[in-house]
Amino acid sequence: MRTADLGGNRVPRRSRGVRGLAMVPLKRRRVAPSASSGHPSPPRTPQHPDVVIFLNERKMGASRRAFLTRLGRSKGFVVEESDSVTHIVSEHNSGEEVQAWLESQSIPKGIVDSVHLLDISWFTESMGSGEPIMVLITSISNLLEICSEIRFCSLLQVNDKLRLDPPEFTVKNYACQRRTPLKHNNTHLTHALELLAESAAFGENEGRSVAFTRAASVLKTLPRSVQRIEELRGLPCLGEHSLRVIKEILEYGASQEVESTRQSEQYQAMKALTGIFGVGVKTADRWYREGVRRPSDLMDSEQKLNQAQQAGLQHYKDLNTCVSKAEADAIGVIVDQAVQAVLPGAQITLTGGFRRGKESGHDVDFLITHPEEGKEEGLMPKVVNWLDTQGLLLYQKTTRNSYLESKDGPARPPSNMDRFERCFSIFKLESQSCSPPEREKSHQWKAVRVDLVVSPFSQFAFAVLGWTGSKLFERDLRRYAGQVKNMSLNSHSLFDSHQRCFLRATSEEEIFSLLGLEYIPACDRNA
Repeated sequence: MRTADLGGNRVPRRSRGVRGLAMVPLKRRRVAPSASSGHPSPPRTPQHPDVVIFLNERKMGASRRAFLTRLGRSKGFVVEESDSVTHIVSEHNSGEEVQAWLESQSIPKGIVDSVHLLDISWFTESMGSGEPIMVLITSISNLLEICSEIRFCSLLQVNDKLRLDPPEFTVKNYACQRRTPLKHNNTHLTHALELLAESAAFGENEGRSVAFTRAASVLKTLPRSVQRIEELRGLPCLGEHSLRVIKEILEYGASQEVESTRQSEQYQAMKALTGIFGVGVKTADRWYREGVRRPSDLMDSEQKLNQAQQAGLQHYKDLNTCVSKAEADAIGVIVDQAVQAVLPGAQITLTGGFRRGKESGHDVDFLITHPEEGKEEGLMPKVVNWLDTQGLLLYQKTTRNSYLESKDGPARPPSNMDRFERCFSIFKLESQSCSPPEREKSHQWKAVRVDLVVSPFSQFAFAVLGWTGSKLFERDLRRYAGQVKNMSLNSHSLFDSHQRCFLRATSEEEIFSLLGLEYIPACDRNA
């Protein structure tokens, strides 16, 4: 008999294996330390070729998995990731957790049922005896009745009903592989997770912040609202903490953790202080520890503020008022006038959330280029000078382009920021361009954050992609490029590490094609 592998090809039935186990996220890979005294001896000729063991790294950790792999091979066992796996060994996982992980890898049920699902105790006992402990039950669906006296405690129990029911939803692992609309069906859940993500970011716990953000992103892609926690079984990026919060909201309408975080003094203070233009998390945290709780406290304190922070404090109310799409368009007209005045034929593009379809935002981003490569050089100072002479800038800081293309590929930048020539500014938007309810007679203009970025034409497609967002979409796009395609992507270029060369593109569609991805329009990148 023959059966289908995950790609739809035909493979011999004798493999009984789980093709696709190599799909474990590459970011968890580690280089195994070299053998030394006290480590298992080198691999030897397999003594049990019919037993092919896969060690599930989830909760086990990369270093322990590497050690156990060497141990198993030194004892004559086959430990690998292949289409011939017969025994899946897991540690600190329930049967449901491992089953959900297997389903998230899109492995067909018929193939999974032919594999033994085992706890780490089976592995250690087998290593101790030098031969695999006998497992008489060959189907996961038959694991409910187990004779403990024959040492079947190592078999993982799986709730048959949960396993047999098909998953409610199917979601791909990377945000760049799925469409995330601006309006979705689970805002009550995503707002809660995003608040926890923001709080974690305030505590400089980036890993936890990204985990909550990824969980929220998955919920945004679902075609309907979640009613029961069981509907989320098998979906990627939903960790135990996120699921616990979601379950509490579904059952009680709110999460105690979310509400206590929202009401906490530290969260409220950090949110207010980081809302000051020019103030990052580290500065806000230092101020908080020194007793500063709100922007008004800085007026009476002895804190030394730089020029950006002074401007941010002075225009705090305006800068924390949402900018409408109409206001963004009005600023676009002004920027275009400035650009055409100093470099006719140049092009400007509105990016960021407004390009993704948002009707309001906290700042406005524009990309500027010229079809003739090189003409854009020196453009920014001229544009800034034109705006300044018109009395349209309340604050501005310009940085030079520091990007250099290397034959060996892009060097690792000191931060995730790109290295284009840019201007961080605060615009003075006249009242006729502002939303009427927002303007008082005594205040005939509004302060608006505006970022101007100049890109060479050859890099413009990458710049548009990078500056459109969302932040998580861009993060996963770079992660996918590195982990799946062995490429390096940033807002300047795409480098193929196999071919050791840069891949050129003149549009976002071309970049997606080079990465082997379906093109996702800007309106569906709201991850």
